[in-house]
Amino acid sequence: MKAMLVDENKNLVWSDVADPVIKDDEVLVKIHAAALNRADLLQREGKYPSPAGCPEWMGLEIAGEIVELGANVTNWQIGDKVCALLGGGGYAEYVAVKFDMLMPVPKGLTMEEASALPEAYATSYLNLFIEGHLEEGQTAFIPAGASGLASVAIPMAKAFGARVITSVLSDEIAEKIKHLGADVIINSTTQCVEEILKNEEENGTPVSVSMDCLCGETLGKSLPFMARGGYWIVISTLAGIETKVLLRPLLTKGLHLVGSMLRNRTPEFKAYILAELVEKVWPKIESGAIKPSIYKVLPMSEAEEAHAILQRGENVGKVVLKVI
Repeated sequence: MKAMLVDENKNLVWSDVADPVIKDDEVLVKIHAAALNRADLLQREGKYPSPAGCPEWMGLEIAGEIVELGANVTNWQIGDKVCALLGGGGYAEYVAVKFDMLMPVPKGLTMEEASALPEAYATSYLNLFIEGHLEEGQTAFIPAGASGLASVAIPMAKAFGARVITSVLSDEIAEKIKHLGADVIINSTTQCVEEILKNEEENGTPVSVSMDCLCGETLGKSLPFMARGGYWIVISTLAGIETKVLLRPLLTKGLHLVGSMLRNRTPEFKAYILAELVEKVWPKIESGAIKPSIYKVLPMSEAEEAHAILQRGENVGKVVLKVI
């Protein structure tokens, strides 16, 4: 089969590799589409390798069709349309997937839309509801509103009854993400994030949960204005790895500063998250309460351009590679 390898010059090359051989608890999926994540860019640079036992090439989420079943797999059938969370290996024609890393394609979705669900939706659900304990009526702060992850997390939080604040770098970007439904959009180039969050607290709508991929100085400056018992979830550090945290508000408000990564969770815990998605989130997708946000679909032959779109930060929503 073919897979997208990275050569010595960091170029993407559609190359011949060995066909996957499935284990008894796995299925073979013929891949129709693979969605991109920023982790793919890090992996391409050699900074985020696939976990042991996973293919070396990139790709954390795919959609496709089951074409072979392992001997112990009884809850799926050949021909089932599925999307899957992977440790790696999505930029390819086929992939072997453990049965509990599969989810049915929600009714009404295309394969391209379904490929954009597993990683982003699992990450958002993990950090908003499991780590962050977000409840209906609370306020969530989800920075970087134009990111592929925020395009999932904002509508998800809204669909479960939360109020959402996000941040962007310009009024133009703010206009582009209005359809996501955030209640407050901060232009962090012209507005002070911590001042806005301070005003929110004074107005009785403090942030209970933050799913923060930026961090940097803003984290420490904003933390004191959270709701009592609030959770600030650090999922990446795109704006800097250092901040100054005042410990007094952390103590007196009982705040929680939590580091969280989906990739290093156990397979059993990932399977639990996916089961939660199918039970609690899939009905909201099928009803239209949550809609996948796709920025652009490109053929696998244009993977370089797809990566460039993420590098430039121009996408609002997910970028997807179509395999067939």
